[in-house]
Amino acid sequence: MNSIKEGIKVYQLYINGEFQDSTSSKFKAVTNPATGDVISQIPEATLTEVKLAIDSADKAQKAWSSLPAIERAKHLKDIANKIRENEEQLARTITEEQGKLISLARVEVNFTADYIDYMAEWARRYDGEVVQSDRPNEHIFVFKKPIGVVSGILPWNFPFFLIARKMAPALVTGNTVVIKPSTETPNNAFEFAKLVSETNLPKGVFNLISGSGSVVGHELSSNSKIGMVSFTGGVDTGTRIMKAAADNIIKVSLELGGKAPAIVMDDADLELAVTSIKQSRIINNGQVCNCAERVYVHEKVADKFINMLSEAMKNTKSGNPIEASTEIGPLINEASVQHIEKLLDDAKNGGATIITGGKREDSKTGLYFQPTVVTNVTQDMDIVQQEIFGPVLPVLTFKDLDEAILLANDSEFGLTSSIYTQNLDIAMKACKELQFGETYINRENFEAIQGFHAGWRKSGIGGADGKHGLEEYLQTHVVYLQYNQDKK
Repeated sequence: MNSIKEGIKVYQLYINGEFQDSTSSKFKAVTNPATGDVISQIPEATLTEVKLAIDSADKAQKAWSSLPAIERAKHLKDIANKIRENEEQLARTITEEQGKLISLARVEVNFTADYIDYMAEWARRYDGEVVQSDRPNEHIFVFKKPIGVVSGILPWNFPFFLIARKMAPALVTGNTVVIKPSTETPNNAFEFAKLVSETNLPKGVFNLISGSGSVVGHELSSNSKIGMVSFTGGVDTGTRIMKAAADNIIKVSLELGGKAPAIVMDDADLELAVTSIKQSRIINNGQVCNCAERVYVHEKVADKFINMLSEAMKNTKSGNPIEASTEIGPLINEASVQHIEKLLDDAKNGGATIITGGKREDSKTGLYFQPTVVTNVTQDMDIVQQEIFGPVLPVLTFKDLDEAILLANDSEFGLTSSIYTQNLDIAMKACKELQFGETYINRENFEAIQGFHAGWRKSGIGGADGKHGLEEYLQTHVVYLQYNQDKK
């Protein structure tokens, strides 16, 4: 599966149930963002190898879909069990390549296993329909069938879980998959492939290809044998995927950026709001698309709230993500740090005030950024409109709920939102008028396996999780059956 070269792991592609070297002889180095050390080399697949993986999935799909769903589910459960058996090794792999806190990495590993089990349990539950006909002696059947070959293009922030989010519903419904991990965090995916290879999953059902978006990603979005491409990442890449998929009318499912507003009403439990918003901003070192990115606080409680939030953010302990006491680790790369610095510089030039934080932490890699609170910002500033993807919170004030909702909805994104209030009428009005795929009330932003994670506007198309997420991987076949009841 891999070799060790001067202490650095060298991975192989996983195609048709076998590990193999890429013929390109090109590799990309993967770096630990906490230390700056090179920890692995991953192969840059050629176009021929991407097509081979797609062909392998295509050839395996008919036999795979012919298995009863409950048999497919058993294969998924075997994979989930393998994950649990290797929890610590997988968690350390994720932490090493992404900088995620080891505690959160363990959560991600176990959540992934639970997710696979959950989707496997749909094997006996997803169904079609029998529809009433307008004609005598006719039945109308609505069958739910697999799409075929599904490609999954993954992000780097929750790289292990996103394998399952794309693979598990696809496989249980009879599709086969080709997965492309992020070049920032591919190691966990190759370790996942190793576990798959240790099960009896039929060859070709799961394939793993690494490499550039221009080669691997484009082919996984445009190849005529692909029935659906599922992508999680940025808007620009999502747009390119849609364009690539258009020529062959390939179905796309996109989870893109977020700019989640958090509304704090004057009757809110401020301690709860501060704790929840802080956790929603520093989780995964601030690199989560569905967590709080901008705060709107009622002017009556603004001073108190800002003081409490600033103190909480200031006291956040940064450090080695492998240490249990660490609350926040490094950002993924230098480009992420520079993006945050530019947003802050532009905001300061426009009159914003940094209450706490606002710069890099002293570290070997320079990828640690201080948890930051910014005030005196305006709605039109980039720091309020663009995704930050780091531990920075711009805070604005409002006079009443109508203004808060108007400001919250003023965004090209529409993934998640939250509100803190003890008034049921306010909560219900927010549910009705906030234009986002998800709204969290008096809690942190984190979705459930059985929910539905889907964005509005530029936050995406389609969605994941629960019954509705499973149905993304199915297409309908309607059959009109007319018969002669009197024939003997």
